[in-house]
Amino acid sequence: MAKRPKTLSDDDKALWKKVAESTTRLRPAKPDLPVEQHTEVSSPRQKRPKPIKVEHAKFRLGERAATRPNPHDLAPSMSDRIAANPVAMDRKTFGKMKKGRISPEARIDLHGMTIAQAYPVLTRFILSSVEADCRLVLVITGKGKHKDEGGPIPVRHGVLRHQVPHWLHTAPLRQHVLQISEAHLKHGGQGAYYVYLRRRR
Repeated sequence: MAKRPKTLSDDDKALWKKVAESTTRLRPAKPDLPVEQHTEVSSPRQKRPKPIKVEHAKFRLGERAATRPNPHDLAPSMSDRIAANPVAMDRKTFGKMKKGRISPEARIDLHGMTIAQAYPVLTRFILSSVEADCRLVLVITGKGKHKDEGGPIPVRHGVLRHQVPHWLHTAPLRQHVLQISEAHLKHGGQGAYYVYLRRRR
């Protein structure tokens, strides 16, 4: 079988032209589109909004940070807690007592005792002072020795100094105690308490 030539000869081209001219179209020819329609219509570029410049106030690092005094102090000191208690007794008498102008009628020294030893001694002392019609008594606790054990939790020193006010505010002593105050320096200062008792009914 003979191979077809890749290109048509001049005679073949002329023959094909005559055949094409003698034929009629089955469908009408499409009109030529204008050049503009052949080109891709580019969408107009959207204008990007200009960035807004925000001017921040100049500041120094940490200038608005709140200072926290004593960050490791988990509770107010005993002196602050006693001082925050409302005055239940006569204010003039209270002022004299705070200035050390009133002498205690009885006193007890719990310094050096353990909690187990000090609680019954204090209870007997307050109840006997009430029976004796005493109004102002002095309870000496001592300031306590500071022992830093190096642990992660801070430990308060002066166990009795912190425990005595709690005992005085619980039964059976609270019904007899009118006011507790830190003693004046001449009576022991932070190592002692004034205990002002109620009158017997």
